[in-house]
Amino acid sequence: MLAIRLVGGPERPDALALPIRPAGVAEDGAARAVLLPGLPALADDVLAEAAALVPAARATGRAGEAHVHLRPGRVPARLLLVGAGDGDEAGWRAAGAALARAASGETHLTIMMPVDAEPDAVRGLVEGLLLASYRFRLTEAGEAPALSGVDVAVGDPAAYADAVERAEVTARMTRLARDLTNTPSSVKNPQWFAEQVEAAAAGRPGLRLRVRQPDELAAEGFGGILAVGGGSASGPRLVELDWHPADARTHVVLVGKGITFDTGGISIKPVPAMKLMRKDMAGAAAVVAATLGAAALRLPVRITTLTPLAENAVSGSAFRPGDVITHYGGVTSETTNSDAEGRLVLADALAYAVAELKPDLLIDLATLTGANMVALGKRTGALYSDNDDLAADVLAAIDAAGESAWRMPLPADYVEYLGSDVADLYSAPNQGGGSVLAALYLREFTGDLRQRWLHVDMSAPSWADGDAAELTRGATGWGVRGLLRWLATLG
Repeated sequence: MLAIRLVGGPERPDALALPIRPAGVAEDGAARAVLLPGLPALADDVLAEAAALVPAARATGRAGEAHVHLRPGRVPARLLLVGAGDGDEAGWRAAGAALARAASGETHLTIMMPVDAEPDAVRGLVEGLLLASYRFRLTEAGEAPALSGVDVAVGDPAAYADAVERAEVTARMTRLARDLTNTPSSVKNPQWFAEQVEAAAAGRPGLRLRVRQPDELAAEGFGGILAVGGGSASGPRLVELDWHPADARTHVVLVGKGITFDTGGISIKPVPAMKLMRKDMAGAAAVVAATLGAAALRLPVRITTLTPLAENAVSGSAFRPGDVITHYGGVTSETTNSDAEGRLVLADALAYAVAELKPDLLIDLATLTGANMVALGKRTGALYSDNDDLAADVLAAIDAAGESAWRMPLPADYVEYLGSDVADLYSAPNQGGGSVLAALYLREFTGDLRQRWLHVDMSAPSWADGDAAELTRGATGWGVRGLLRWLATLG
């Protein structure tokens, strides 16, 4: 991860980035931009040259725009103009992401910030730098970016230390979630994931970890997790990670779907749909990373994270369409589609949380349905809750963090589709909207927490097909940033 340093002025100005903003429209109709005022000490000749370069480069100042200007034999040797848009946190996040790519060939970069910049601006800039510079490789093939350090020049470095710490923790945990999700399933199975959580939590005061093995899951009645994991040689697990600070006033349970590979089981997926199913544990990665981030920031909220882990495989011991599964607590499900497995493991975890943990709030994240993308496209999660205030608070945090979600309905007339002739519930009806029905099914396991429960189907935004702003191709770590923002409001 890039080393970020707050400084009072340019100390290594070989490559210098200056922010610009939109400034209306010229007489010829072209968009205009200007340098942001109030930059820390800067040589007059450099400032004049940069000001002249802005119109020559036809810069617009839009967030994420970048122009590189070479100055051979002079200092700085390269000037980078970067658009900050309206100057809000999102604009600075886009600026940081653009600089991470435009300056990837540099070894060091200095970024000049206005002396009156808000802490959120610096936070956005640093998050953009750290997230857009993420790179996941299992081989040494290809050249890694040369950029290893960035100085952020501000009027008073001490005033921005907290903003940079929050940005660095958020980015580090988002990168962890990306690493976990990007890892191929030839390496990643339930035991491996549990070991990664154990390693990440080791030595962090206030964290407690329990990992249930298959025999413990059987003894305690976690029938959904056992059914989904029964077809694989890699047995299922249930990870329970608890952050319990002494000053916590609110207890939140986070649940994340952790299918380390999804073949679809007996209802096997076609090859194109199966190829990226190593990402089917992105919800588990997000809630674990958010909990570790809360511990690193010492947020005053108790968080218990549950990640039901299984590999949905095809074998003689795999569960079958038409099987009746008994979940934790005794509720039964009839399943006619073994590719609708995520809701079965989540049901166990939700029922356990309600019966044994009794939290104030219950949140689950899951790469649950392809219908999420059909309804909302590639960037937006589908959010469900019967609690208007909870939904509004979480949506606001997701938006502030630079992620995207949209609240979806929980229509009463769909509930009848969950009725089964042989069990309490039918897990995967063919009628109605797929993402909506999956949410309604999960709601049946929330008991007296129904009005304090929220579910996000984040299958689509968990993966990016290409680089875009702070996202890089592959796993996005979606949910970590939004959860951390929301958890920080509960103290």
